[in-house]
Formats: sequence, structure tokens, C-alpha cells
Amino acid sequence: METLEILLVILLCIGAIQGIIFGIILWQKHGVHYLANRFLATILFFFSYRLIVETLNIFGLGRYDFWYHILLEYNWIYGTLIYFFIKSYVNPKFKFLRKDWIHFLPVLIEFTWSFFIKAQNFYWDGTRESLSWLGYWGYVVWMHYPTMFIVSGALIVFYSIKAEKILSNTIQVEGYKILEEKLDWIKRVVLVMKIFSIIYVVGILIDFFFFNFASNFFYGHPVFIGMAIITYWLGLEGFARRKESAFKQIAIISDKEKEQLQNIRKTLETKMKEEQLFKNPELTLASLSKQLSVKPYLVTKCLNTIYQKKFTDYINELRFKEVKRLLDNPKNDNLTLLALAYDAGFNSKASFNRTVKKITGKPPSALKTKS
Repeated sequence: METLEILLVILLCIGAIQGIIFGIILWQKHGVHYLANRFLATILFFFSYRLIVETLNIFGLGRYDFWYHILLEYNWIYGTLIYFFIKSYVNPKFKFLRKDWIHFLPVLIEFTWSFFIKAQNFYWDGTRESLSWLGYWGYVVWMHYPTMFIVSGALIVFYSIKAEKILSNTIQVEGYKILEEKLDWIKRVVLVMKIFSIIYVVGILIDFFFFNFASNFFYGHPVFIGMAIITYWLGLEGFARRKESAFKQIAIISDKEKEQLQNIRKTLETKMKEEQLFKNPELTLASLSKQLSVKPYLVTKCLNTIYQKKFTDYINELRFKEVKRLLDNPKNDNLTLLALAYDAGFNSKASFNRTVKKITGKPPSALKTKS
């Protein structure tokens, strides 16, 4: 065995083993993403299976022998699994319905057709006449044309596009708030798989039309190296985030409560605009509630439900906007940034620095930088 093949075998085996181990861990993981974890685990299992089959092929197993008839193709399942992984990940109340099985029809067709084609070897005696018309041409199309590979890549691209639409148009589920930043890693994975599949299909078509489908190294080994890397990456990402949730549970409130909280919001915004209560450095939740003639827990509920903010964050953001307004006034050019911060209601330099850093991601000094 050449050095290149030894390295390839090592890489494929590492990817397969890692996929199986992480797949088992994810399959057993419970929680709000338990169904999504199982779809992800299934993806890893099928990726690992494909890497194992390719490893056996390198050792000469699975080429018109016992293993050839046992190791059937499942290349058309990846796109569907990716789609349902995303669909279940962004919806904590997702349920797999009977109608959803239609998406697995391609893999059933591939499995059935693969079994039928490989069974032709039992009838083949070296002549075309030993096979039926369907058996002969089916074998030719399946084994001598890049049919299964092109369909596989096309399905991944198709379902990746559907998955990207779901990720860009997430539906808010009652009782849950989706955390968009928790979806970034999935968006990267879907994008990479889509690009990888497009390159994969283009490479195979080039090989078929210009090299008579003879350059196995061109479309074969690099593809499986890519699969091994994606399997390793996908497994690590899923494993690292197995305890994370893309959702935050929020209280479900009645229409009567919504109306009450909206009234508090209107009063709150009026007070902040007309009386600028945020400029009081000693302002507390209790004193604000007293000004609004509302119980403190209702003010907190209003801020959490309508603004999705804590009391401190809400007030400090108003103070930050006031600092920005004061900075735009030429009359304040001679004042220090800290003086303006105190004028806006901040009660300490540390509080001001934290707020600016949290909102802008930059130090306070950047506020005075003129563009």
C-alpha cells in the first residue's frame, strides 16, 4: 500500500470512528433538542458508514465480492437528514409527521435500485443476453454513469437551500424565544455542505465528459477526504453544543395581561421622554415603579416581555443614547466624555464603560472619533 493510501485510510478511519462515537453520545442526549440531536447523530452514522465502505474498497473489499452485495448505497439520504435536523433544531415543538416520510422516498429508491443492480451479478454470464433489458441498462446507467453521485449532490444542494430558508425565516414558537446567535454554527455547516456538494457535482461532470469517468482520484479520494473532514467538524460542533439550547423559554401571557403591559410601556416611554427619569443616577426599580404608580414586578415583567431587557440594561441604554445626543451638540465639545456620562445619568465610570462596550463592542473613547 502506498504512503498516500495509508494516510487516506488513517484519515477516513478517524472520521468514521469519531462520527460513530459522537453519534452515539448525541443520540442518547435528551432535552429541548433531543430530536434534532438524533437527526444529527443519524447524519454522522451514515457519513461514517460511507467512510467505512470507502476504506474497505481501498483494501479491495466490496468489489464484486460478498461485501459488494451487503454494502448498499445510501448517498441520497444526507440532504433529507440535514433538512430535518435544521427543521427540528429551530422548532422546540417539532414533531415528525407521517407526511414527512415522503422526503425519504429518494433513499428508498436508491436502496431498492442499488440492490436490484447488484443482484444482476447472479445472472451475468459474460453476455448481454443473460440480463433483462432493465437489468442491463440499469447496470450501465448506475455503474458506468455518475447517476448516483449527481443525484446525491443535487439533493444536498436542494435541501441545503430549503434549510437556509428556514434559518433565515425562523418562526417564533409560543413560549419560546429563538436565540439567533446560537444558529450561526449551523448556518456555516449548511453553507459548507452546499458548496462542497456543488464542487462535487461539477467535478464529477468534468471527469465524466472530459476524462471518460476514468479519473477516480479526481472525484473519489478528495470527496471522501472532504466527507471525513465535514464528519469530524460536524461531530465536534454537535458534541460541543450538546448542552446548549437555541431557545429561551418565555412566559405565555393572556390578552388581558398584554394590554396591561402595553399600557405600562406607554406610560414608561412618556415619562422617560418628558421627564427623563433615566438622568437620575439614584434611579432604582422601586423608585421608578413609584413614579409610574405600578408595582415593581409588573415593571419588570413589562421590560422582560416587551423589551426583552433587564431594568439596568434598559436604563443604561437610554443613558447611552443621551450621551450620543450630547456629543452631537457642539456646545459640549469642551466637556470630557465622563462629564457627559454623568450628565446623562451614569453613576460611575465603570458603569459607563461597561454599557458602551456592551452596546458598541468598542471602548468609550471611540465615541468621540469623528467619521
